[in-house]
This record gives sequence, structure tokens and C-alpha cells, in this order.
Amino acid sequence: MAKSVALYMRVSSGEQDIEMQRRDLTAAAERRGWRIVGEFVDDGISGAKGRDKRPAFDRLCKAVVRREFDLVAAWSVDRLGRSLQDLVAFLGEMHGAGVDLYLDRQGLDTSTPAGRAMFQMLGVFAEFERSIIVERVRSGIAKARTQGTRSGKAIGRPSVPADKIAAIRAALAAGRGIRSVARDFHVGNGTVHQVSREMRSAP
Repeated sequence: MAKSVALYMRVSSGEQDIEMQRRDLTAAAERRGWRIVGEFVDDGISGAKGRDKRPAFDRLCKAVVRREFDLVAAWSVDRLGRSLQDLVAFLGEMHGAGVDLYLDRQGLDTSTPAGRAMFQMLGVFAEFERSIIVERVRSGIAKARTQGTRSGKAIGRPSVPADKIAAIRAALAAGRGIRSVARDFHVGNGTVHQVSREMRSAP
């Protein structure tokens, strides 16, 4: 009998749209013969927010406890959250209920011991990545203010939303190429080059 799967999708404001995640997860389910029985979508909500601030994620957790499906599929570990503590707690709830987790970008399946270990490692990197991004953003703002004051120029609003810039920084920090990042986040190569230069020049 085909496994039943629930899809969880989340984007912060300004990030890639939900449809990309839905398309990839639906294709993964079809390849594996899984039966999609539900979707849980948090649109425009940061992964740094807790369960109480993400209504769809809260409903997902409750459905997991009731074991309404065999597994949960998400596009990437950072769609689930940025806190290692929250991620590990979520995994504990899932396995306590006998529900497994599939992460498409990482090709991760927690029905295996190796998959469970890798999930915890990914959580560590997600939390570390967030702290790096926050620090670089703060350094960049401080540097821009200093340069703006010296030159007498006002610091204008960026044409690309801050959340998208942060996501681009994270992708570059993970070793992604300029063109690949530009394509995935629907921005020009020049924008990604600029972000890359700012990262290199940050103290």
C-alpha cells in the first residue's frame, strides 16, 4: 500500500514562491509512489518564528501526533525552522508518532538511522548559518551608514527585499554559483555579484 504524505511548504516575504516547492515535492512523491493527503502552507512567515507564530506548522504538528499520514515532505530543512532545538524536538515528535520525514533538497529520509543523524547535522548548520547572516547584515548596515555619512549620501532602500538578500547570502555561503543563485531567486547576476562582493568585504 502506498505511503501517505503531507507536504509542508513555507516562504518568508520576498523569497521564492510556494509553487516551486509544491512542484518539486509533488514530483518527488510521484517518483516514490507516495499518496499526497494534505498540504500545510505558511506563506510570508520567517522560519525563525516559533510554532505559535506559524499556524500551518502548528496544524502539521497536531496532525503528526494524530498520525494522519505516514510521512511529512518538506523542500529543505530551513523550511521547517532555523532553531536546532526546535528541529530536534519536531523530529522527536514525528518519530514518537511513527511518522517519517523527507527533505527534497537534501535527499534525506529519516526512516533510516543515517537519515536521522544527518537531519540533526543539518539543523546545526541551519542555526549557524542564520547567526552568520545576522552578523553580516549588521556589519553591512553599519559600514554603509559610515560610508554614507562620509560621502554625504543618504542610504536608499534596497531594490531587493531584505529576506531575499539574506537567502542569497546563505546560498552563496553554502558554495552555490552566481548564475544558479540568480536563477533560483529570480534576480539578475549583477545583484548576486553585488551581494557576493559585500560578503567578501565584510569584516
